Amino acid sequence: MQITIKKSDFDRMYEHALSVRPEEACGLIAGRDDGVRAIEKVYILTNIDHTNEHFTIDPKEQLTAIKDMRANGLKPLGNWHSHPESPSRPSEEDKRLANDSSASYLILSLMEEGSPVLNAFHVESVEGEKVVRKEELTVI
Repeated sequence: MQITIKKSDFDRMYEHALSVRPEEACGLIAGRDDGVRAIEKVYILTNIDHTNEHFTIDPKEQLTAIKDMRANGLKPLGNWHSHPESPSRPSEEDKRLANDSSASYLILSLMEEGSPVLNAFHVESVEGEKVVRKEELTVI
């Protein structure tokens, strides 16, 4: 799967992730999916766990974001979160909690000061095992 994200949305995610560090930042992504997933809106939501090891999106904020997507004709494409101290790849916890095989999971690493790394992943269960595949992500 190929995914595009606007530089301005990448910058918003990065700035928010820095502002809540050492906690993980999180949110949802929405847009269009016509063979290429075009992220048209990034939702910055609250991690109600307030930890650097995992995240739980505030359910009220999530519902508001889904309503906004519907009102604007956008499709939910997945979610994003930051890894304040680890690489941009799914942790065992991320894989365990990735239950939507149609979603893209974006992970923003803040591990290298001043050099954020954003990657996208597809996670699905195959014969009881979680299989992770990196998706092609382009910042435009």
